[in-house]
Amino acid sequence: MKKLLFVAMCLMAVVACKQEVQQPVVPDGGQNDSLQRIIEQKDNEINDLVGTLYEIQEGFREINEAEKRVSVAKSGERADQAQQIRENIQFIADRMAKNRELIQKLQKQLSEGTVKSDQLQKTIEGLMEQLESKNLELQQPRADLDAKDIHISALDETIADLNTDVKQLKEESSQKSEVISDQDAQLNTAWYVFGTKKELKDQGILIDNKVLQGNFNKNYFTKIDIRNTKEVKLYSKSVRMLTMHPSSSYTLTQDSNKQYVLRITNPQIFWSTSKYLVVLVK
Repeated sequence: MKKLLFVAMCLMAVVACKQEVQQPVVPDGGQNDSLQRIIEQKDNEINDLVGTLYEIQEGFREINEAEKRVSVAKSGERADQAQQIRENIQFIADRMAKNRELIQKLQKQLSEGTVKSDQLQKTIEGLMEQLESKNLELQQPRADLDAKDIHISALDETIADLNTDVKQLKEESSQKSEVISDQDAQLNTAWYVFGTKKELKDQGILIDNKVLQGNFNKNYFTKIDIRNTKEVKLYSKSVRMLTMHPSSSYTLTQDSNKQYVLRITNPQIFWSTSKYLVVLVK
């Protein structure tokens, strides 16, 4: 039950992420179409991830039920006891193999999709540990069958495959965790700069009233993590945004000194059109 609650919490986190993406509405037609396609893509990916997680958890539930049936059969004295054990262990072997494939599928969905989640990666690692634990539990029923000279070739093959694949899955998970961490950092990195017209021209950021054309000085920008930086003080009483960002995703307000402060109310939408922010100040 604890494992079920753990997966459920992960699903809630993913769905919450989905809802956050869907909230804003961008007034510009072209931008809205583009953002809608991004939202639909994430919706589809999230639905696929949730569906795979549910299928894996259902598999573990069925395995637990089959294990209970094996225990009952072992304690009985009916003539068909061996046959019951054989059928249920065969079912367990088949379902474990299926869960192994689903966990591999889930890893592929996470690594190749646009939805990145550390919590989901931890859930995958937990599922692999659960799979390995079940693999160890399966050793005893197999020993009981061997003692009764009852052999299930598919069971022997499944256990051998699980021993190999669980180790491989752990190695792949470790590698993918590093990749996801790097990708996550890149996806949440942005740069901003504010300056006078002369300053921006000197750095190649503003040329012939066009912004970010040609080779501009990237070192002049401040690098930020968009998850943490929600406010930029512009230290000027006159500002103009030169890069395009949906107006519904930010506000420009003046502080007690009448100097403007940019507050980003929806980072995902604000940075969806450009990872560079350029503000002209006087």
